[in-house]
Amino acid sequence: MKQELLYKPKNGLLEITKEDKKHIEEYCSTYKKFLDAGKTERECVREGIRLAEEKGFKEFKHDMNFVAGDKIYFNNRGKMLILAVIGKNSPAEGIQIAASHIDSPRLDLKPNPLYEDDELAYLKTHYYGGIRKYQWVTIPLELHGMVALKDGREVDVVIGENDEPKLVVTDLLPHLGAEQNKKSLAEGITGEQLNLLIGSEPDADQERDAVKFNVMKLLYDKYGFTEEDFISAELEAVPANKAIDIGLDSSMIGAYGHDDRVCSYAALRAILDMDEIPEKTSICVLADKEEIGSVGVTGMKTNAFETFVEDICNAFGVSLRHCLQNSFCLSADVTAAYDPNFPEVFDKRNNAKLNYGIGLCKYTGARGKSGASDASAETVAYVRRIFDEAGVKWQMADMGRVDVGGGGTVALDMANRNIDTIDAGVPVLSMHAPFEVVSKFDCYMTYKAMKAVYIG
Repeated sequence: MKQELLYKPKNGLLEITKEDKKHIEEYCSTYKKFLDAGKTERECVREGIRLAEEKGFKEFKHDMNFVAGDKIYFNNRGKMLILAVIGKNSPAEGIQIAASHIDSPRLDLKPNPLYEDDELAYLKTHYYGGIRKYQWVTIPLELHGMVALKDGREVDVVIGENDEPKLVVTDLLPHLGAEQNKKSLAEGITGEQLNLLIGSEPDADQERDAVKFNVMKLLYDKYGFTEEDFISAELEAVPANKAIDIGLDSSMIGAYGHDDRVCSYAALRAILDMDEIPEKTSICVLADKEEIGSVGVTGMKTNAFETFVEDICNAFGVSLRHCLQNSFCLSADVTAAYDPNFPEVFDKRNNAKLNYGIGLCKYTGARGKSGASDASAETVAYVRRIFDEAGVKWQMADMGRVDVGGGGTVALDMANRNIDTIDAGVPVLSMHAPFEVVSKFDCYMTYKAMKAVYIG
């Protein structure tokens, strides 16, 4: 009777079989490949489309006609990807949505970034998202992105991949760091000090800015763009590490970009693996700009989502408004994993732990749940039921102690569309750092959770 009355979560690794462990390893090996292939939102979209087309998905066109079982994808400006499998039922009965984001904290180049100072060449950056600046110095970095030229051509740029030379932001040596040591972690490195060291060799034929000129010449020879073209470029400095196993037991994965590609890949893979036609139309959203408020034409606030869903509704003679009010969305985003090194900021009874499964988060926000959609009790009960029926190991999650901090997701944007929404995702150690850690077990349970959402 005690077991029936009291709630006591268990470590999922104590309950799995050898066959389960095999499936977990197989899934996580493909996830690590996805991480390595997609270090920016553009790269994630390209990789997502490649995988989708291998599974028979066709590119969405306005005014298409649909039948149950059709598989389509919508590429929104190369930085947001929406996929759908058309269900047996009318969209009037609602759709099943998994929404996540594919952008991650990073260093973006400023529009006029290249300069020389005392015979060293640098690139000025503006950090993107909530980073802890001190974590981004003295680590090898790559530069990924594209340059849009005035003649309409787009040039893909990848600097520092594999064995290529890397970039770095330097730090002060401890011998001269007495004053810096007096500053707080937040002030020790400033945003204007996050400058990428990109070269030191001068061009022998130049009297001024000889190092800068040599760097620009190298870039022009390889990619064909000039210094002015930086103005219409999107170039992102990202950590130069591969996704690797962590721990002697290989039970965890360390990588850049788990937030939120660990949930994005789960949502993507789950819809790609759908072998049967679902009762309700299933939709996977991989959005951009979540780390800065889900704004812009490729963020979750964009009308591109409504446009896509409305075209599906129109094909069946259904009102978009009626479709959305009968729909469900799992806002698939990572949550904070309890870290025994920092117990003072966590609520041990309510925070998620590694290896206990996907974290179900009723609300996010901060300071009295500000900025949260705060899912209803009925929505929480619905998710508990579908997860239990699908054999998904889950746990409740919270961002930390009250008034210590907080955060937000795309849940608010989906709920504002009159869609029942709740957050759920993989617990992460060192969230927003250049190198984050997740549990393989939790990754796989999140994939199973996404499949349960699509089935409904």
